[in-house]
Amino acid sequence: MAEPFVIDAGDALVVIDVQNDFLPGGALAVTDGDAILPNVNLLARAFENVVVTQDWHPRGHASFASSHAGSKPFDVMELPYGNQVLWPDHCVQGSPGARLHPELDVDRAFAILRKGANPMIDSYSAFAEADGLTTGLAALLRARGIERVFVCGLATDFCVAWSALDARAAGFETFVIEDACRAIDADGSLAAAWSRMTAAGVRRIKAEEVRGRMANGG
Repeated sequence: MAEPFVIDAGDALVVIDVQNDFLPGGALAVTDGDAILPNVNLLARAFENVVVTQDWHPRGHASFASSHAGSKPFDVMELPYGNQVLWPDHCVQGSPGARLHPELDVDRAFAILRKGANPMIDSYSAFAEADGLTTGLAALLRARGIERVFVCGLATDFCVAWSALDARAAGFETFVIEDACRAIDADGSLAAAWSRMTAAGVRRIKAEEVRGRMANGG
């Protein structure tokens, strides 16, 4: 194992979309998604700065296949901001599926960022909506003196990857904790996501590398 990292006040953990609809039995379940909960919970206790995101779509959201006559889930449609995968209805505001998983232990989080709330625009990334409009997260992290961002959650090849890429583009040293994530992995999407992240300078690590440092430092 590589030398473990020492987590300090300049580090933030961003926990992406650990919601009922993305876990087994949910409307858009990620295979084995619930297996990340022990690692995510342990990681959340290791960081002073934790941010949690939630997909938070209004009914009839533009990214839902049901919003477009004749479309079916996983079709791709051209929307004003670019190509959009059409999804089954999921994470509808206020629904049980939109809730964070009850076993997710993130009470120490200082912010919950709800994304995809604009009915006409999807948002995979915690840092920007699909049209490029910022969510304000980068500025919030900078205001707290954050220099390094560690990303985990669901799904590796979509919301985790987009968040990591945008964190890197915003100037943060960025890590994806791969065993605290799970992927959809459709048509090579996981390999493609890792290729983009690696090319951007996102580092791929294991949860034990973070835990090891915290055992020594906190």
